[in-house]
Amino acid sequence: MLRLSRPLLYLLLGSLLPAAVEAAAIDSLKKFIQETRTVRANFEQTLYDRNARIVQESKGMMQFERPEKFRWSYENPYQQLIVGDGTQVWFYDSDLNQVTVRQFNIAIGSSPAALLAGSSTIEENFELVELGEQNNMEWLEAIPKNKEGAFEFIQMAFLRDGTLKYMALRDSFGQTTVLTFSSMDKNPALSPELFKFIPPDNADIISE
Repeated sequence: MLRLSRPLLYLLLGSLLPAAVEAAAIDSLKKFIQETRTVRANFEQTLYDRNARIVQESKGMMQFERPEKFRWSYENPYQQLIVGDGTQVWFYDSDLNQVTVRQFNIAIGSSPAALLAGSSTIEENFELVELGEQNNMEWLEAIPKNKEGAFEFIQMAFLRDGTLKYMALRDSFGQTTVLTFSSMDKNPALSPELFKFIPPDNADIISE
């Protein structure tokens, strides 16, 4: 899990002004998107409230295939599955046996999934700002151009070799979600079945 040192906490919460630096992180993001058609990685997710107190911790596996197909599987402490097939996004809560389905363009918008798995040019949906180097990683901030989305901004950190390591997301309630990626596999062979979802029998289905 990401340990929030004081300088990094300021960075995640958007309190540092971007410095005049070379576009290293933006170049890393563009290269990551250009060179990776599929990705599989483990993740740990930590939710902080507006006072930087931990609200929830979870972990699981993330997979995506461009354009616009992804699968986020939460394994601990609860099981939840989010599948985007390019047309719809399915949210499945196994404990409740409940499925929520939304139209893809409405559910995604200017979201992390759109940033990572989207097919359009990044600058069409996000304003990209360099945040400089912190903890030997290159940081950038992606500000959604659609101000009605769920997130105020998304921050990303890349290792020196171009591997995506962290994402930090501030929502409209002042909460910050930090995603820490590990065992990232670029361009693995992924089964098309991963990005298809069939609701389980007797599941409660809610369409939005």
